[in-house]
Amino acid sequence: MNPVLQASHADMASPATASTPPCALETRGLCKRYGAIEVTRNVDLRIERGARHALIGPNGAGKTTFVNLVTGVVSPTAGSIFLDGRDVTQASPQKRVAGGLARTFQINTLFTELTVAENVAIPLGQRMGIAWKLWGKPARHAGVVEEAAALLEQLGLLPLASRRVNELAYGQRRMIEIAIALALKPQVLLLDEPAAGIPNGESGMILDLLERLPEDISILFIEHDMNLVFRFAKKITVLVEGSVLTEGAPADIRADERVRNVYLGRRHG
Repeated sequence: MNPVLQASHADMASPATASTPPCALETRGLCKRYGAIEVTRNVDLRIERGARHALIGPNGAGKTTFVNLVTGVVSPTAGSIFLDGRDVTQASPQKRVAGGLARTFQINTLFTELTVAENVAIPLGQRMGIAWKLWGKPARHAGVVEEAAALLEQLGLLPLASRRVNELAYGQRRMIEIAIALALKPQVLLLDEPAAGIPNGESGMILDLLERLPEDISILFIEHDMNLVFRFAKKITVLVEGSVLTEGAPADIRADERVRNVYLGRRHG
């Protein structure tokens, strides 16, 4: 059986404190060093429940490294990571997924020869514990079919259900990847450049999809498209050279002279 299905919240340590409700995701003093090079420097970040939180910064700021630390792909040199108040610093990526953390990637990781519905059915079957019984056929199980259709309809993607992924435009593929992440029923969704590679004129489709996401899901996203960031984010953290430069509401970040000097005023990709 998939290890994701065997893990549970009980596998993680209990919250350090119970005096206040925990936030959805938190890092405390998070550091990552490679020899003498420090790529993540004492990062404290709180993602509140239901957040729409952007992480921005120039290329090389350490954004993807930070997400890799949070998801367990990379181990921190120092610091702690909490998911719903539980210390997951030493937890495997699979246990973090089981604990409610899901992630999309800069590059599509879809099965291009399968239909959209079949792509969504795979994580649904894993989550339901039936994928191992239906190897190669999760999209034929009634419960999987119904939930896949409901999810695609919620996101406005149901018309694409029967189309093969290799027939879709790149922007549509990015949206299907988000649907797959949602199939895991995450409490926290990490989006790594959801608009990457999409022409500027088509980025609106990603914004429309993001605005359809359930309000109770906490979202942390890395993005270079500042139009998307300022329209969707309620809070923005600016990362520079591995450390937090500043954090605040979009209007405050836009007006911050330091941010304009190191990032917004520069050409970036």
